[in-house]
Parts: sequence; C-alpha cells; structure tokens
Amino acid sequence: MKDNHKHERLFRGDASILRSPERIALLEVDRVIGLCTQNLTAGSVLDIGTGTGLFAEAFCGSGFDVMGIDTNPDLLSIARAEAPDARFIEGVAESLPFEDEMFDLVFLGHLLHESDDPLRVLQEARRVATDRVAVLEWPYRKEEQGPPLSHRIQPETVLDLAKRAGYTGTERISLAHMDLYLMNP
Repeated sequence: MKDNHKHERLFRGDASILRSPERIALLEVDRVIGLCTQNLTAGSVLDIGTGTGLFAEAFCGSGFDVMGIDTNPDLLSIARAEAPDARFIEGVAESLPFEDEMFDLVFLGHLLHESDDPLRVLQEARRVATDRVAVLEWPYRKEEQGPPLSHRIQPETVLDLAKRAGYTGTERISLAHMDLYLMNP
C-alpha cells in the first residue's frame, strides 16, 4: 500500500461554496481512505455508487484492486477515464451482481439516503464483504449550510439499519463535512 497518497482532483477555493457530495468529499478523501483501509493490507474494494470514480481512484492509488458499480452509464464513463486501473460495471446497490466474488472492503459513498430500501443495500453490502463495510453519509445537522435535510440520514437510523442487517459492530466517525460508519459484517 502506498504511503502519503495525494489525490489528484484536489479542490482549491472557498470550501463554504461547496454543494455537491463529490466536491465536499474532495476535502477529506485521503482521511476517508485511510480510515476505511486501516489495518487492511492491499486487497479488493467494491465502490458502490462510484459516480465519477473519485474514491475508486483514491483506493487504486493506495494499492487496492477496485471494482466500481453505479446506475449511471455517463458517470461510469467519467470514472473509467479518471480511474483507469479500476474496473467499472453498471448495476444497483439493492441487488449486487456478484454471486461468488467477495471484497475485503465494500464502500458506500453518499448512497444510503438515496435508496428506497437502505436495509437491503446494507444486507447486499454485507453479503459480499469479507472484512468491513464503510458508509459515508452527510451528517444530520439542521443548519442551512450543505445539502438539504432530505440528503441527510440520522446516525440512529444508520446504526439501527446496520443492526437489522446483521452487522456485528458499527463505529461512527464524525469528520469535518461527513460521517463515516465502519461496519463489521
């Protein structure tokens, strides 16, 4: 695994104007990667809801074999260009197209609040994870800054869903702009 990975798509400017999940994620991508992969040797990562491949690119840069999955083919074409070392396929989080393939880490970035069935998403992630599942979500704060409340999920909800999905332990880490949940399958 590479040390001191520096992300290539760094944001330079006034952080207070950031609105999109990916732009805000740029501020903490290296920290998120470090926390997600702590105590993992280089292995495999499934990046569910990969979008433009921001985290897939960072996981690859840290020495991991990455598979990204998203429903949007236009975003996947951007991801393929930004993270050429990763593999990308089209698919949905509620029904992952993996029967025999397992991943050391399953990463869900800003996806849980968008799902009609977040419990099913967590169950599917647990089904294909061997070591841990990481969920990155907006913190539930009622201030006007950041995304609308409909894009924020309460920590108690995430913890309850994780328990119902059969996870053996969940740790919540509050970052400057996001909450990271590390779950043991």
